[in-house]
Amino acid sequence: MNWSTGLKQFQAYLQLEKSLSGNSVEAYLRDVKKLYQYFELTQQKVGPLEVQPIHLHGFLEWINELGMTSHSQARTLSGIRAFFKFLIMEDLLHADPMETIEAPKLQRKLPDTLSYDEIVMLFEAVDVSTPEGTRNKAMLETLYSSGLRVSELIELKLSNLYEDLGFVRVTGKGSKERLVPIGRDALKYIRLYLDGVRRHQTIKKGQEDFIFLNRRGSSLTRVMVFNIIKDLSAKVGMQKSISPHTFRHSFATHLIEGGADLRAVQEMLGHESITTTEIYTHLDRDYLKQVIHEFHPRS
Repeated sequence: MNWSTGLKQFQAYLQLEKSLSGNSVEAYLRDVKKLYQYFELTQQKVGPLEVQPIHLHGFLEWINELGMTSHSQARTLSGIRAFFKFLIMEDLLHADPMETIEAPKLQRKLPDTLSYDEIVMLFEAVDVSTPEGTRNKAMLETLYSSGLRVSELIELKLSNLYEDLGFVRVTGKGSKERLVPIGRDALKYIRLYLDGVRRHQTIKKGQEDFIFLNRRGSSLTRVMVFNIIKDLSAKVGMQKSISPHTFRHSFATHLIEGGADLRAVQEMLGHESITTTEIYTHLDRDYLKQVIHEFHPRS
């Protein structure tokens, strides 16, 4: 088996059997391609079924010399590990060359968040006198109100919006669906957008159910949402580097600061593991320390 064949079979497995999203499949393939690239650049004729631990140790040294962060190294090794497990599952390989390879120890990086005042400042800076501004206001309110990923935001459907109940059905990672509460302000601005802007658009065939559309009547892309937030951040002179995910982090942090149950936050974020959600308890402890420093007379 050569690398091209192995990658094609792995891709089919991820798409058809694991039902992963296109972005997740691409990420796994990129990880494995890095190993293939290493063999090519170092002129080693090693196929997927011939990889040994000694090759992987050399690969680790190589990506380390490239300056790859420990987090990126761990992500890459995770993808490669999944590839070899797939080969074993298909009876193409009998021993896992990754078995003795340890991932680099990670320093958990706390996500950037916005204070509530910063959220309000950004929202108030949106020019709702324009069609795009009305749409953008509704999008940002939805991001913060429900803690959505940007991929979930752009995939929101009219048929999954339950305005009377205050919920929206979201399709998350691995095509898993969840019901997420959506706040009154977000619903108000969504309705303003639907009635005042979207209703008057010419919508492209096949795009009729998407809530948020561009001016040509098609669903938005992730890049469009990133750019909208980047431009808004520059407009208000925000010093922090923010993205759509910053609103998700802020949503979770503000809930936990307010005393929300961790399991409830996990459910709303669509995290499979509670340990992923627990990172926000570290942020909460930082907030508590800040409160002590600001208000305790002997701090």
